[in-house]
Amino acid sequence: MTAILKKELWSYFGNWSAWIIIGAFSLIGTLFIFFFDNDSNIFDIGIASLQSYFALCPWLLMFIIPALSMRSFAEEQQTGTLHWLFSQPLKISEIVAGKFLSVCIVGIFCIIPSLVYIYTIYVLGVPAGNMDMGATLGSYFGVVLLIAAFAAIGILASALSQNQIMAYLLGVFMCFILYFGVEQLASYKLLGGADFWLSNLGFYQHFIGFSRGLIDTKDVFYFALVIFICLCLATYFVKKKK
Repeated sequence: MTAILKKELWSYFGNWSAWIIIGAFSLIGTLFIFFFDNDSNIFDIGIASLQSYFALCPWLLMFIIPALSMRSFAEEQQTGTLHWLFSQPLKISEIVAGKFLSVCIVGIFCIIPSLVYIYTIYVLGVPAGNMDMGATLGSYFGVVLLIAAFAAIGILASALSQNQIMAYLLGVFMCFILYFGVEQLASYKLLGGADFWLSNLGFYQHFIGFSRGLIDTKDVFYFALVIFICLCLATYFVKKKK
């Protein structure tokens, strides 16, 4: 697994693709939080808080993480290197885990520059330091779990697809449905009491608790279960290609 992880990280960081994605993520976040006239701008909302940033993160990650993961297996199949991978003394599960961890690491690197925002808002607070650090740290933990969940979905989409474009579109669609689509469907209240259970099937209800500084073991278990299921399915579909 370590060899696959190193190979994947080198493919991301060795050709500037990861740096471009990290830079684009940071630039978009900075523009929305400090410059653009919108509901996320901290100067417009007048609150020394990063919660608007954490509300924006899932939407950015929804498009960026599938872009990182789409090449995991779809590109290997297109270029014919997937059979070379199968010939190596590695288990399929190790290959899947190595590619999954590499996407997670790049995704985490995307949010590291935002740590500068903490200092900026800390200083801008009235009085200085008037900032809810518990909610901020809880939100970062939630974003890391969301990155891992999106990465697992992206890996599954890549394992299911024959080419990178299809892997990307399928990954974005699945992330969108699980984060936003399920929650919106539940909001129509078409199923009566079952709407509560439907809402809890999606990511939003489990992610939103972290933004309040609440780290609930049920939410952590939910994301861990989603990641496990997606990686198991990805392993199964990759084995079928062997």
